[in-house]
Amino acid sequence: MSADVRLEGIEVRYGGSLALSATDLEFGPGSFTSLLGPTGCGKSTLLNTLAGFVTPASGRILVDGAPVTGPGPDRGMVFQHYALLPWFTARGNVEFALKRFGLPRAERRERALESLAAVGLADAAEKYPAQLSGGMRQRVALARALAAEPQVLLMDEPFGALDALTRARMQRLLTQLWQRTRTTVVFVTHDVDEALALSQRVIVMAAAPGRVIADHRPTDDAAPDRAAPDRAALHPLRARIVAQLGTDS
Repeated sequence: MSADVRLEGIEVRYGGSLALSATDLEFGPGSFTSLLGPTGCGKSTLLNTLAGFVTPASGRILVDGAPVTGPGPDRGMVFQHYALLPWFTARGNVEFALKRFGLPRAERRERALESLAAVGLADAAEKYPAQLSGGMRQRVALARALAAEPQVLLMDEPFGALDALTRARMQRLLTQLWQRTRTTVVFVTHDVDEALALSQRVIVMAAAPGRVIADHRPTDDAAPDRAAPDRAALHPLRARIVAQLGTDS
């Protein structure tokens, strides 16, 4: 399941401050896009606006032509911090998130177990968050978002708190899930290499005010296990993006 997402003249203000200047973007169905930039550039603001958590001062967001007026089941969100409820098991956390959809208990359980299996946690379904490693907790958070079968998956620096090895494993897992489901993914990061490893498209943002300064398409398919020649081919683009981040222009 995937959806076409359009931002038309989106502007966000916090009080009298302009957090995101007028922005027009489109994320095609089944695409994987990274929003890349320094702290304060508006990438998380843009993501939260897509999620329906922030109301824009002007402009509109359309998902398959329908205006976004708040959070909805068509959009799933994964945060950097897992936000798991410690008194629920991994399965319980996923099931609890599905309650708002009014699903029967049996269906909630089935979906929770299926989504945990999809992220490699079938054997950890009855474990509590305190019994899980950081990477496992983030996989529960990902399973929680996927269980609702969203058309759009929004991810706000989901791997930023993980160690390098676990982060690489999570990147591979995410790519495998995306290649299987082709959900439309918008992924926020401040890591150039992560953006290039995961994404079909990298949107570079700058601060004061938050705005888009570049739109790159490094590949037609996301594949962290690219062959060496392909990785080498990305070196000029990486250098260009680093320069853009350094100049904010």
